[in-house]
Amino acid sequence: MINQLHSYLYSITFILLASLGMTGFSHAEKADRDKPIILEAQKVSVNDVKQIYDLKGQVLLIKGSIIVTGEDGHIEVSPEGYEFVDVNGKPDKTASFRQRREGPADEFMQGLATHVAYNAQTEVLTLTGDAKLKRLLNMQMLDQLRGWKIEYDDVKQYYRVTPTKDAKPDDLPLARATLSPRRKATLEK
Repeated sequence: MINQLHSYLYSITFILLASLGMTGFSHAEKADRDKPIILEAQKVSVNDVKQIYDLKGQVLLIKGSIIVTGEDGHIEVSPEGYEFVDVNGKPDKTASFRQRREGPADEFMQGLATHVAYNAQTEVLTLTGDAKLKRLLNMQMLDQLRGWKIEYDDVKQYYRVTPTKDAKPDDLPLARATLSPRRKATLEK
């Protein structure tokens, strides 16, 4: 029975919400694409030719409505202008990500984890290590997810929460989600 549960848990991979593209659901703020990057840290190393930036100590990255914080960061910019962001927290402080959503004025995605990775080209956010992700509207939580690793794909409109590779069925729940009904979220605009 435990082996069946164990294999079932891994075969599902905890896809919690496969289709968020319902009426009224918005995408990441598109205006962020044209905004400059503001970088702050105790130490910044810049390779302007390769468009690679390494940041150490109290990292703060701002690009339009995107705000990323952490302890160490690595940012690469592709020739097409897309950023690839990797930021790590430290043992006593997590890294964070926050982005305003297109549509309602006060809708945000907000995440915390040991490691934050964001690919601006694919619009995929990956939070790893005691990960938490919230979707907020007017500072009210609509969706909240928790797990070892959370992937949020803004283009395909889905969340995926996965456990650690060495998770055991005794560790349940390995992932947790609180999801607001889409109709309610749409009506509260």
